[in-house]
This record gives sequence, structure tokens and C-alpha cells, in this order.
Amino acid sequence: MAAEAFPLQWPEGWPRTPPHKRGGSRFGKNMGFNQIGKLQNELRLMGARNVVISSNVPLRQDGLPYASETKRRYDDPGVAVYFTLKGKALSMARDVYTTPWENIRSLILAIDAIRSIERHGGSVMMERAFAGFAAIAPPDWKKPWREVFGVKPDWHGDIKDLYREKAKNRHPDSGGSDTMMAELNVAYDEAKRELHSHC
Repeated sequence: MAAEAFPLQWPEGWPRTPPHKRGGSRFGKNMGFNQIGKLQNELRLMGARNVVISSNVPLRQDGLPYASETKRRYDDPGVAVYFTLKGKALSMARDVYTTPWENIRSLILAIDAIRSIERHGGSVMMERAFAGFAAIAPPDWKKPWREVFGVKPDWHGDIKDLYREKAKNRHPDSGGSDTMMAELNVAYDEAKRELHSHC
């Protein structure tokens, strides 16, 4: 996995919360670097491997933040988690709160809820719940969308129709794979941005 712990590498395809829409949580004020350990533990209990917790919090050699970081104000308090689970590359991210610690706490609660699905509904239900968290691609990787869709530079058709057509073959349920579908999703987002800007 190409993600780094510092600085924050936001997963491709995950929406961002505008700064003016971020707010405080009800988690309490006494949160700090122990949240990182709790998140690591939740992921370990779930069976996650190759865990990278990415944020704008600089870390010491032991992987924990400096004590002064718990008081600092961050322009971008987002936190992203990259990991593998049963051989699949997955990612989750959160930036709705004003501190990295609150966003980490939110991820802890989300993972605990997903683990609860496994405890009460079986591993198949948990795998389906995690299907939407497939890591789209490393943050610094992107193939040109026309290459993915197999169209020429002067193509101006309906990108949504082309996406649906390509997805039929790339989706894991149709003989494709998570990686193939992830590549298509990245290309689709890029195509929509480019084609929309020319309208």
C-alpha cells in the first residue's frame, strides 16, 4: 500500500468535508494520542493487516504523536486508514470533526459497529458491509481516464453509459476484481470532472 502516515494522504474518491461544515463532537475533550492505539486495536481485533493511519499529526519513532500535538489546531484534521483484510486493500476516512482525535474516535466507533455485524451476523455480512470501503487506489496513482475507458482524445459520448457498460465486465460479481473496478471508479471521477468543465 502506498499510503504514508504523515502527512495526510486522503483516499481517492472519498468526499471531503468543507472546513466551514466541520464541528465538534460529543466524545469529550480529554482525547489524545491514546486514540491511535485504540484504533490500531480495533483493526487488529477485526483481523486487519498492513495498517497505515494517515494524518497531519507528526509522529515520534514509536509511532505515537508528540504530547504537544494534542493541543494543536489543524487546518486539515482529517484521518485516513489504509489496511488489508482477507487479502483486500481497504480504506476509510473521516474529517467531519475539528480535531484528528475526534475523527479517529469516529473511525473507532465505525469499525466497532462493523465488527458487531460479524459477531452477530457472520463474516459474510461483514465482508458485504466492507465492500464499499475498497481502496480505490494509492493516493499518488492515477491512469488517464481515456486509457481506462478505451476512447480517443476527441471522444464526446455519454460517460455514464460508458461507465455502466465497462462496469459490467470489471465488477467482482461479474468476473472482474476489486482492483479493476477501483481503476474504473477513479477514471470515471476524472472523466466527469474534465467533461463537466468543458460544458
